[in-house]
Amino acid sequence: MSILDKVVAAVTPPESDETRAKARQEARAAASPGDWLSMALDHHLAIEGAFAEARAAREPSARRTAQKKLATLLTGHSMAEEAVLYPAIAQAGEKAHAILAYTEQAAAKMQMAALEEMDPMSEDYLDKLGHLEGAVKHHVYEEEGTWFIELKKKAPAADQPKITDRFKEQFERYMGVDSPKTWNDGR
Repeated sequence: MSILDKVVAAVTPPESDETRAKARQEARAAASPGDWLSMALDHHLAIEGAFAEARAAREPSARRTAQKKLATLLTGHSMAEEAVLYPAIAQAGEKAHAILAYTEQAAAKMQMAALEEMDPMSEDYLDKLGHLEGAVKHHVYEEEGTWFIELKKKAPAADQPKITDRFKEQFERYMGVDSPKTWNDGR
């Protein structure tokens, strides 16, 4: 485990599965069908599935394919959040949350890049993947448990459709216009 991995593990204690599930349930209750929050929650589920797929792969080529899918989903989702949701969070008076969110996502991108340089079947690879997954789970918990709920409450109702349109546009810009058909079906 690298120094960075140790620091991340020390400052991001894992929440329980029950605590994360409760936060997700409350976020789902705050979401409206098709809005930015429901899309973000759907992305989070797809990212969790991509982590599971990478972890479960038993051959190097299958693990690299799953890793590429995970990296694409993480990057597409983070680009949409960074371009739309985090600025909206900052404008809603939560600049510290926005800054932390950007920082956590930058760290995740660096860890994904480090995975590309590792033997995909090594124990070190699985350790790094596990640390990254833990950091992403913590980040998702912060979003679903606090940050996104605050944005739903604090952003003016008139701005919510604009946030939704821009979030969808940014995600599709990275993933491709047919992304809803491809990013969540195992391709």
